[in-house]
Amino acid sequence: MTEQEPAGGRVPRSIDEFVAQLRGFTDRARGMAAGAVPGGFSLPRLPSPPGAMSAAQLRAIDQAVKGQRRQIQGMVAQLQAFDEQLAVFERLLDPLVEWSSTWARLEESVADLVRGPAPGAPPDAGSAPAP
Repeated sequence: MTEQEPAGGRVPRSIDEFVAQLRGFTDRARGMAAGAVPGGFSLPRLPSPPGAMSAAQLRAIDQAVKGQRRQIQGMVAQLQAFDEQLAVFERLLDPLVEWSSTWARLEESVADLVRGPAPGAPPDAGSAPAP
């Protein structure tokens, strides 16, 4: 081994040599782990041909991921706008709920006056008997 060579062996001169070394490494690793891998489970194989994905495929994946992120950003903006609309609606509802409660109490008190005392109820001490 010379000074320029790494501890694992010689430096690959081309992509083909690198892929061959990588395949050799995975084959050796697969062989060592064969006893530890449960039955029916297979280790992934290196794709063939070397290089796995073309630049066009990677570009397509990159564009798809960017597109999905743009969609999510759009959804976030829509959700923020919807949340702001709900906050305005909530602020409008608060006084209406209070007014509705007040109106219900008023209706109940007026209804008691119109209906008069319940049948069989003792007359009020301060009221005079009807002629």
